[in-house]
Amino acid sequence: MLYTMHELQHALLAPFATAAAATHTLFTHPQSPWSYTPIARGMAAANELLMRLVRRYEKPQWGIDSTVIGGKTVPVKIEKAVIKPFCHLLHFKRETERNDPIVLVVAPLSGHHSTLLRDTVRTMLPEHEVYITDWIDARMVPVHEGHFHLDDYVEYVQEFIRFLGPDVHLVSVCQPTVPVLAAVALMAANGDKIAPRTMTMMGGPIDTRKSPTEVNNFATGRPLSWFESRVIQRVPAKYPGMGRRVYPGFLQHASFIAMNAHRHVEAHREFFNHLVTGDGESAEAHRRFYDEYNAVLDMPAEYYLETLRVAFKEHALANGTWDVRGQRVDPSAITKTALFTIEGELDDISGVGQTEAAHTLCTNIPKSRRDHFLVDGVGHYGIFSGRRYRERVYPRIRDFIRRH
Repeated sequence: MLYTMHELQHALLAPFATAAAATHTLFTHPQSPWSYTPIARGMAAANELLMRLVRRYEKPQWGIDSTVIGGKTVPVKIEKAVIKPFCHLLHFKRETERNDPIVLVVAPLSGHHSTLLRDTVRTMLPEHEVYITDWIDARMVPVHEGHFHLDDYVEYVQEFIRFLGPDVHLVSVCQPTVPVLAAVALMAANGDKIAPRTMTMMGGPIDTRKSPTEVNNFATGRPLSWFESRVIQRVPAKYPGMGRRVYPGFLQHASFIAMNAHRHVEAHREFFNHLVTGDGESAEAHRRFYDEYNAVLDMPAEYYLETLRVAFKEHALANGTWDVRGQRVDPSAITKTALFTIEGELDDISGVGQTEAAHTLCTNIPKSRRDHFLVDGVGHYGIFSGRRYRERVYPRIRDFIRRH
């Protein structure tokens, strides 16, 4: 019912969005006399702000059609290397002959689209052959495709590793650090001939008992039945996944906004002022960020609830009590894959120490093949996107991959 009401709200707000867009054009179009009046900038700014607040944000485009290698621009073609019901493995194929390391970026399935890691991919492309998991919005997956569990996530990662071969390097950001570690551990325990050369884990909930954040406290402060009864919805009839039980993206987005409501209000106030004063560069930066931040996807209900239980309530990976398809996950089985953990000092999603906990679990990886980097002055998004990622974090990842 809540999902249906959300769709109804969008339908009711559509006329306001259309009116705001028309008014915005009236006060900005060069051929409109109203665009030259003293109130033009203020009216245009107010209507653009209204337009952005009520619109629906679709999945953003990758916008990566080239990269620069050795001072030369090289075309990049995005191909679907593997197609699964709930995920596409994308390959950013560079039109050049190079023997660069193969990197599998495992993007989070936690409410946002994989394009959130656009900067991660773009920065790695000049020196790596990059693949990424592109998760499908659960509302777009027909019910006949079946359910998607946390165990399925682990098996997807294993399938992608085997597809890319033993020379692959894994980079997981936030939530997937848990299933990635499980995937590699199970492959090692089963004597799989393919073992990733390295796994880089960035800001993930390996052990959420360490430096618990507001996100962790919210998850542990309520029983699992509370989440199932209050946030799990069925996809409405207008989508291919009609009837599928999901954790809707709009609820996840609302919770993200509520965590830092003051900061988001201030950002929109500054956006309005930038428009009025003609600061186009700052206004465009705001648009880029919120075009991505406001674009959300639905998660399969069973996957969402199992992730809550395993990672946040039972701490099953850290406690050594997690079974995948009936087999116990034992990170100490990993011996061949090098481990690099990265955390942000100001991370309010995965607190300091939560990702580093992987080192206490992977006891049989030699110390010479392990590293940890605490990035001072950086929050959650700063460890995989933005100037500090490009200048401070990425060089460490690149060097770690080259070293192993």
